[in-house]
Amino acid sequence: MTSFISHTSVDCANAYELSEWWKQVLGYVDIADDPNEPGHEECMIRNPETGHTVLFIEVPEAKSIKNRIHFDLRPADRAQAEEVERLIGIGATEVVDHRGIYGPGSGWVTLADPEGNEFCVLKSEAERSATPPQS
Repeated sequence: MTSFISHTSVDCANAYELSEWWKQVLGYVDIADDPNEPGHEECMIRNPETGHTVLFIEVPEAKSIKNRIHFDLRPADRAQAEEVERLIGIGATEVVDHRGIYGPGSGWVTLADPEGNEFCVLKSEAERSATPPQS
């Protein structure tokens, strides 16, 4: 017998504000019978298609080091550069740009959410298909 991941948890200072920000990023929604509200110390959001959930939990400690686990995002309907621009436009900050790190068409961009949690933006599936394999 094995286990499965019930949900992904993110420690934060303001669960409501961070869950609202990530809803814009991921297209997730509140749980239908348990909507998130300002002041909630735990806020869960859900992918309406897959059911995957992310739980934001308020903790007293501030983030102090690089994340040990992070999200790798793949744009669903736009190019990597367009998604990076969109995310910066809604409050992400660029941490490091690794585009082209392994040659043309390779790499990712590491961003941080409004509370400093790092995540990466990969190339879209369309971009991956259009990029010839590296030798």
